[in-house]
Amino acid sequence: MATSTTVSKQQKIQRDQDSKDKAKSKKTTSKAKPAVQTSSKKQPAPPMSRNHLKKPGTEADLDLAPKFLAKGYKGSGKLEGMKAIITGGDSGIGRAVAVLFAREGADVAIVYLSENSDAKETRRHVEAEGRQCLLLPGDVKDAAFCRKAVAKAVKAFGKLDVLVNNAAFQMHADSLGDLTEERFDETMKTNVYGYFHMAKAALPNMKRGSAIINTGSVTGLKGSEKLLDYSTTKGAIHAFTMALASNVLDQGIRVNAVAPGPVWTPLNPADKSGPEIEQFGSQSDYRRPAQPEEISPAYVFLASAACSSYITGIVLPITGSVG
Repeated sequence: MATSTTVSKQQKIQRDQDSKDKAKSKKTTSKAKPAVQTSSKKQPAPPMSRNHLKKPGTEADLDLAPKFLAKGYKGSGKLEGMKAIITGGDSGIGRAVAVLFAREGADVAIVYLSENSDAKETRRHVEAEGRQCLLLPGDVKDAAFCRKAVAKAVKAFGKLDVLVNNAAFQMHADSLGDLTEERFDETMKTNVYGYFHMAKAALPNMKRGSAIINTGSVTGLKGSEKLLDYSTTKGAIHAFTMALASNVLDQGIRVNAVAPGPVWTPLNPADKSGPEIEQFGSQSDYRRPAQPEEISPAYVFLASAACSSYITGIVLPITGSVG
């Protein structure tokens, strides 16, 4: 019941914004230069899909599927025997992280709102890597659910080593006047309270060598003109990361964040309309969005003490722009 209420609320916010956007019908143009490719594998570039997804957005509905398998990435046991929880793990960056964590030897619990088909597909890929995958549907705004989700994961796996806070709500607005208190609350309580609830539930189960990784954003570093509330939450997440890192350092637990730029996931097609999303990522220096598989190795790096035992409290920018 709680998740269906949240989905209904998010879809109402989306409908209100869509009606405002239709009245404006702006045209966007792409840059003349081709998108930047920095590996032998060519990644998709604008024009992207014109799909406009209904909230909360399912990856299965995208006609241009995000790339998440990172086929060139070879596991080497960096997370062997570890147990992880990933919120928003059903699709996008969360799915890509789940696959690589499994490839590195971790069992994974996936927390998601209501996207059952996406979650089952993520589980299929995790199990194909030879690891266990536990599905935990629910709303991270609910502290009681977060406690239950952590308890179920610990019961199933026997312990908890890594928490990835990744679930998010995003809806653009042209001005501060367009932001209702209802919308601001939904963004704040999902993106900030959700991280707080999950971290608070997870920490009593974590020991020396454990790690928390929060998904921030370039919008939390630079702001974003039409993502006023979303940018606010991401800046808060960056500060929360640094503060919590200091708070738990003596326990031997590391806390870091990744701040991606534009990434091709259901989040943005479930925000903007088709014509706008077609040029998604074209304003970055790469002139294209990242694919989830270009972001997920950073989470492995920050989760593994073999790679980052002397790193805590950082916000790692992966923005597709120079500097």
